[in-house]
Amino acid sequence: MKANINRRSAIKGILASTAALSIPLELSAFNLPKDKLNSLPQLKGNINHSVSRWCFDKIDLETLCVEAKKMGITGIDLVGPEAWPTLKKYNLVSTMCNGAELNLVDGFNDIQFHDKLIQRYTDMIPRVAEAGYKNLICFSGSRRGKTDEEGWNNCVIGLQKLIPLAEKHNITLVMELLNSKVDHKDYQCDRTSWGVELVKRINSNNFKLLYDIYHMQIDEGDVIRTIKNNIQYIAHFHTAGVPGRNEIDGTQELNYPAIMRAIAGTGFKGFVGQEFIPKNQDKLASLLQAITICDI
Repeated sequence: MKANINRRSAIKGILASTAALSIPLELSAFNLPKDKLNSLPQLKGNINHSVSRWCFDKIDLETLCVEAKKMGITGIDLVGPEAWPTLKKYNLVSTMCNGAELNLVDGFNDIQFHDKLIQRYTDMIPRVAEAGYKNLICFSGSRRGKTDEEGWNNCVIGLQKLIPLAEKHNITLVMELLNSKVDHKDYQCDRTSWGVELVKRINSNNFKLLYDIYHMQIDEGDVIRTIKNNIQYIAHFHTAGVPGRNEIDGTQELNYPAIMRAIAGTGFKGFVGQEFIPKNQDKLASLLQAITICDI
């Protein structure tokens, strides 16, 4: 009889735990009213959090800075010099500077764009350093029929002209990995292996990769093993839900807590930037939800 009671108690406990785990994220603590947000636990400090400005561009920058600061976010991604004074006002870092690139399709893999790119990056690198920031984004550009070897060679030709300046100012040029299957057709740096090979050829601590978890899940998968095997070549991370590039909640396929534990386990000290496009009406609540999910 006693064994049956213990078994019933155990089953009840299991069912209760399962029910708790199955509660949709939309009904969880992430939907607390704004006046309750201050009662949320402090961030653990294992992940340095940032957020991409463009995903929340319907919120004015001052408001985004104020609310991000409350959440424990310490950096804003993908802003240029015009936004830096506002970030400094709220003691936030421009964690991935932009403004030197031409666009996502005309990049360093094509020699015809080198003169403009070198001029723009030569101007921007000292400005980033003077502002006290470290990372400046760049892109491979579209293939336009080029082989991998042609793309690598052209990128090396262009980037090697900038590396001495980057080293002088302690700025890291960071090439983003983007998927070519869904969002950026024909983009050349669409695999971690392609980007890593370029980093090895450049052979400087001032050139690394932006590993976008969303993009690489689409084009190659095997996210955790890839991160662990290539962490020395990665300067920054971006997140988003797959499929759809929306919230990183339970409606999408990536296990972000596990990915964050893997990143933290490597000893990575850079930033993880939220770069999802919120579809929920309360965009700041979605951002808080993402930070909470990633704060392992």
